[in-house]
Amino acid sequence: QVRPVESGGGLVQPGGSLRLACAISGATLNRVTIGWIRQAPGKEREGVSCISPSYGSTDYGDFVKGRFTISVDPTNLIVYLQMNNLEPGDSAVYYCAVDWSSICGPGLNRNPGLFDTWGQGTQVTVSS
Repeated sequence: QVRPVESGGGLVQPGGSLRLACAISGATLNRVTIGWIRQAPGKEREGVSCISPSYGSTDYGDFVKGRFTISVDPTNLIVYLQMNNLEPGDSAVYYCAVDWSSICGPGLNRNPGLFDTWGQGTQVTVSS
């Protein structure tokens, strides 16, 4: 059974950086899409980024503005989200999720409910 497990969250000051990791057990990275989705208290879930390793496609939410980078380590089945220049508005629980039927693109990234399997999430807090 596929199970994404997130790590790397924590408390960081504005302008700081964090690297989130999503370890995916029970699957290969062939023909799957992995996404990072976040949810802040009182707000809807929003797609942060996604990647389809077999197709070389990535997508980012408009609010990312070049600050985040998604990447994959296919040998160890880990997907990373490097987040730089973090802002207080980036504070949220960040989830890693897997989708089996869609290729990463704006359609999927803006509809995070389409992802099939979700991890437990990791908290990111940006505060001075």
